[in-house]
Amino acid sequence: MKKFLFLVLSVTASLSTYTQEANAAPAVDTYKYGMHLDVAKVVKTSPTADVCGPTPVRMTYNDSHGEVHILEYRVIGTGCTN
Repeated sequence: MKKFLFLVLSVTASLSTYTQEANAAPAVDTYKYGMHLDVAKVVKTSPTADVCGPTPVRMTYNDSHGEVHILEYRVIGTGCTN
């Protein structure tokens, strides 16, 4: 009985670790001029900050192979007025 319980707990721990690795967020890439992007579908973008000047924004997208990527780039904030 103890061996069976040990086996069940071992398998459960292994599956838990595998699930956590599969759900890990992809690394954030910083955009560089001339960088080749393979964007098949934009999943989401972060909102632009209410500041006057350059501010970082993140775009989560799927490439043509279905892999998820996160790209960080800079835009002018929405806080500038004339």
